[in-house]
Amino acid sequence: MYKRIEKSFNSVFSWFIKKRLHEIEQFKKEPIETQNKQLKKLVEKAKNTSFGIEHDFSKIVDYSTFKKQVPLQDYTSLKPFIDQTIAGKQNILWPDEIKWFAKSSGTTTGKSKFIPVTKEAVEDCHYKGGKDLLGMYYHHHPETRLFNGKHLILGGSSQINYFNSNSYFGDLSAIIVKNLPWWCEWRRTPKREITLMEDWEEKLPKMVESTIKEDVMILAGVPSWTLVFLKKVLEYTGKKNIMEVWPNLELYMHGGVNFQPYKAQFEALIQSDNMNYVQTYNASEGFFAIQDRVKADDMLLMLDYGIFYEFIPLEELNKKNPKTIALESVEVGVNYAMVVTTNVGLWRYVIGDTIQFTSIQPHRIKVTGRTSHFLNTFGEEVIADNTDKAIEIACQKTNASVQEYTVAPIFMTNEQTGGHEWLIEFNQLPKSIQLFAQELDEALKTLNSDYEAKRTGDLSIAKPKINIAQQGTFYKWLKAKNKLGGQHKIPKLSNNRILLEELLELNLHSV
Repeated sequence: MYKRIEKSFNSVFSWFIKKRLHEIEQFKKEPIETQNKQLKKLVEKAKNTSFGIEHDFSKIVDYSTFKKQVPLQDYTSLKPFIDQTIAGKQNILWPDEIKWFAKSSGTTTGKSKFIPVTKEAVEDCHYKGGKDLLGMYYHHHPETRLFNGKHLILGGSSQINYFNSNSYFGDLSAIIVKNLPWWCEWRRTPKREITLMEDWEEKLPKMVESTIKEDVMILAGVPSWTLVFLKKVLEYTGKKNIMEVWPNLELYMHGGVNFQPYKAQFEALIQSDNMNYVQTYNASEGFFAIQDRVKADDMLLMLDYGIFYEFIPLEELNKKNPKTIALESVEVGVNYAMVVTTNVGLWRYVIGDTIQFTSIQPHRIKVTGRTSHFLNTFGEEVIADNTDKAIEIACQKTNASVQEYTVAPIFMTNEQTGGHEWLIEFNQLPKSIQLFAQELDEALKTLNSDYEAKRTGDLSIAKPKINIAQQGTFYKWLKAKNKLGGQHKIPKLSNNRILLEELLELNLHSV
């Protein structure tokens, strides 16, 4: 029976792939026209909502008038509209019924955001992104038999929590799991009752126990937590290589953070020439981009998911009226804050991520950091993309491996020059921490001319100060903040010392 179902499914999926790849080629050829159609459709559909009436959507005819009619938004400015929707009122931000809300993971503040999720967004954005990812993968690997095995997805908490009888919230993964089509549920592992467990430390061993006998072919999840899971699998089974546990594993789908600092660790745990890694850019606000080429480090911006994109050059970001541009005006290599208008009723919403375009024919991007996570205490304008690459270079040159890190400023005083203080948890220590610090410093100078200028003569920024974190320090901090598993991540860069001081204190008292 299963063989008949698989044969029928593969036949249907092959037809879907051909049709969908043609559609993708079309928006690659006509990106501006595609985006203008998305904007027109979004505005037209929502013109009679409370937000649409308040901002005269009926008078919007193009991007220029859209910018004039609708100010840039963040969560604070949209919160009154979202709160009304949570209370059960409809037709506020979007005309379709909204009863699901994705709870954001948050960072050091612990403040949660509740992003509306519509049926349209689930089907035409999130699920569409998942199908497109697999479709592109099949296109590049036509001999694959992924759907003969199980798919192991490490999401966040799948617990559903109710605001009231009209609306509920949970991690985006909870909403996705709750609404999975039968063909996804059929191949997913572990069982739903384990996936639904909220306590990460209780769920982790049960996930291991229930999946090690399965024929897992696909892994998906945030790299840091996937590494924790894979190490637990090897510890439980006594194996040295994940391929000894899952010999047919061939695909890891990852997102949420830059993968490069983690890649060597994955290759050490999954020793296989047939293993493939595919990057996605998926968030509570929408599914934005997919790696569409084998072994590429950038992603294709998906232009027909019910999302209209705008971009703010970083130098404009903190101005009272920052300049925004549409897709037709972007340039390669420039850092932009991304702004989205989506089919859940997020209007000109600054999502907090920074990206760079790697090409504009077609439009491919890479995520470079967060608008709130950077180092600019001394005018150095260091972003996470710089520090990730510098860490990677320093590790290569000193034969080291890094698990996690965070950086904060050392503020200038009358007695000392300012600088950057690092806390690094190593998987493998360098032979010389002084050499590691030197290579890290030199790499940052090469990657960032502003940092290099401020380092000249040690006048503004002194040499980096490196602290070695004891094993498990970052995990303990996340546990203390009730942020284990799922999409939770350590902020890598900060312009204050709050996070660093908390971690240093925890590291000091770690046994």
